[in-house]
Amino acid sequence: MLSERKQSKYVCVIGAGPSGLVTTRELRKEGHCVVMMEQNHDVGGQWLYDPNVEGEDPLGRSKFLKVHSSIYASLRLASPREIVGFSDFPFVVKKGRDTRRFPGHRELLWYLEDFCEWFGLRETIRFNTKVEYVGMLDSDEIGGGLKWVVRSRDVKSEKVVEEVFDAVVVATGQYSHPRLPSIKGMEAWKRKQMHSHIYRVPHPFHNEVVVVVGNAASGQDISIELVDVAKEIHLSAKSLDISEGLSRIISKHHNLHLHLQIESLHEDGRVVFVDGSWVVADTIIYCTGYSYAFPFLDTKGIVGVDDDRVGPLYEHTFPPSLAPSLSFVGIPRKIIGFPFFESQAIWIAQLLSGRKTLPSFHEMMQSIEDFYQSRDAAGIPKHHTHDIADFEYCDKYLDNVGFPHLEEWRKELILSGIGNAQVNLETYRDAWDDHELLQVALQSPHFTQSLQSPSQHFP
Repeated sequence: MLSERKQSKYVCVIGAGPSGLVTTRELRKEGHCVVMMEQNHDVGGQWLYDPNVEGEDPLGRSKFLKVHSSIYASLRLASPREIVGFSDFPFVVKKGRDTRRFPGHRELLWYLEDFCEWFGLRETIRFNTKVEYVGMLDSDEIGGGLKWVVRSRDVKSEKVVEEVFDAVVVATGQYSHPRLPSIKGMEAWKRKQMHSHIYRVPHPFHNEVVVVVGNAASGQDISIELVDVAKEIHLSAKSLDISEGLSRIISKHHNLHLHLQIESLHEDGRVVFVDGSWVVADTIIYCTGYSYAFPFLDTKGIVGVDDDRVGPLYEHTFPPSLAPSLSFVGIPRKIIGFPFFESQAIWIAQLLSGRKTLPSFHEMMQSIEDFYQSRDAAGIPKHHTHDIADFEYCDKYLDNVGFPHLEEWRKELILSGIGNAQVNLETYRDAWDDHELLQVALQSPHFTQSLQSPSQHFP
């Protein structure tokens, strides 16, 4: 819904990763005054690799974690670089950098640094600033009339600052707070247990018997990396029905074994699987995913996290009774992230300026309830609420701000990459057969456009 009035708001964006950076760019473009708070020393969020994990709880059970990034040293993108960039800032190959189609994590950090520099976003960022509390200044008001108290601490000087903002955008990412399984004997097991959140390199596991729990992306990557170092790797999965690619890798390596889920852990080091088989392990690495967590946020119970369902959120972005003064960017999973984050940012910016308005509270709540019911009817567990995996939904979301639909080549490239990985897990990042599709992408307006100078973006 459009509105004629236009206002400038004082907005706090929490997090300087991909979602926070593009949100800040769009807010400034719409004429808002923005302060971005970032707990680390540089931009990048998850993509700012941190090798120093010694002080972190190995299972990540602390309310406030010391380490934000979950990236391991060898990590490479699981999607081709062509689909990654923001709409007006393509992720192009640059001389002297990582030119691979599926580059290492450092290359994406460089891209984000380039984006930040090109649009002059550093001047808005307070680095080494940890947000410890966000709460409503006046809980009697709702929606656009709300103001927010933000209390932050400088991690170097320990200085605490408390400020009032018209709006807060939470852009803290989704891959930092470990999600752990509940296994009998887990608390009593005396040997090393850790979540992949703090896994960085394979050499500490030399000649060990390692159980890797979970066979999604990180579980596969880490298991493959350990085969040349560990004595044995036992990969525990929900099902023995695995991809052709993973099956090929297991058949190649005599020390890599597949098991069903863990039944129990025992003080003598035994790991017993549900089929009764067991191993004595030195280390268990839980590659079991991540949970949403906002330990700084106090909404008086209005917004909560229940089994990884953040809600209630209209379109995974807006809490109906607090929007648009509180919003979330980067909650959805299983999407082509950067264009989606960009469309979220545009919508938030335009709502705060008054250029657009949201549906009524009751309409938004009904939409959320309908969505929950549709997920339940489809048998989708609550903790997968924000797993989208639906191009049609993404296109409908983009319609909210008149953002162009995802290009067909972008959709086809991601599906091609997924299909290749299913069959050729060990080589899909370096060998592919989508050359014609790649040429379509590189000749598209996304890659042939001229970059606009920042002055063309900001008023």
